[in-house]
Amino acid sequence: MTVHTGPEVQEIATGCRAVLDAVGTVVVGRERTVRLALAAILAGGHVLLEDVPGLGKTLMARCLAQALGLDFRRLQCTPDLLPADVTGSYLYDPTERDFSFRAGPVFTGILLADEINRTPPKTQSALLEAMQERQVTVEGHTHVLPRPFHVLATANPVEYEGTYPLPEAQLDRFLLRLDVGYPPVEEEMEVLLRRLARRREETEIPAVVDANRVRALQAGVEQVEVDRDVLRYCVDLASATRRHPAVEIGASPRGSQALLLVARCLAVLAGRAFVLPEDVKECAVPALAHRLTLRAETWSTGTTGVQVVTELLDAVPGPASTR
Repeated sequence: MTVHTGPEVQEIATGCRAVLDAVGTVVVGRERTVRLALAAILAGGHVLLEDVPGLGKTLMARCLAQALGLDFRRLQCTPDLLPADVTGSYLYDPTERDFSFRAGPVFTGILLADEINRTPPKTQSALLEAMQERQVTVEGHTHVLPRPFHVLATANPVEYEGTYPLPEAQLDRFLLRLDVGYPPVEEEMEVLLRRLARRREETEIPAVVDANRVRALQAGVEQVEVDRDVLRYCVDLASATRRHPAVEIGASPRGSQALLLVARCLAVLAGRAFVLPEDVKECAVPALAHRLTLRAETWSTGTTGVQVVTELLDAVPGPASTR
């Protein structure tokens, strides 16, 4: 069956292109990372940005929030951070002679959890309900978060002293884990030139869309069609991780669903109302690598989840691109 790209998909692609262009006025290069982060937001998911300090992870998150017109809150994670510092708490109001709820930073459109691996697991877990259910429960009372709500967390993978590894359950709640990488010389030169040109440290970009429009874009992604062969490819990749000799616990069905959701959004960003195998391949490493628990003996060989998924992309046959 031939699928024609509808005007709705073209409209979504145009809006997303405007967001990417706006972010690109401040964030130099990093087109693939920003595009994948936007795809994760379109899919309704959360993103973990893991790389060494100073590569612009916080700047990228702030610019995405500004371009999307969403409220933005930054939570600096520290070892003494408490769960109530994330979700909020009930405080006694002497004028009312009663306790009232004071919302925490989680009540926002995009929450930047900066250096999330510097805060203890008890506080990290305070985000689990918010990330999965879009609500928080404090002292038995449930408070619904605004929509859309997304967590963009950063983590520093090079320091171990004073850090706490993210629990597997929380890692699995991140739709994608992305790295940034060092920029090429030309891009680093452009960063310095732009800093000189604006004559100040702060950067700000105008909103391209707003929260209502973001919700409409997310709903529009649901019209993207996926052939059964592409669905099977997502399942085959996820199930192959469970049989790999270096993997102790492979990706769950949430992993194959992540492949499907992000691949649909990548198709929309390309102006298509259908998913190609190449869309699945592009997001396979960010969607699956962090969901794998490797065997203990792999530490001696230096094997990583990224290497496992990359190997499986070469080994697992995918459907032919017919469109």
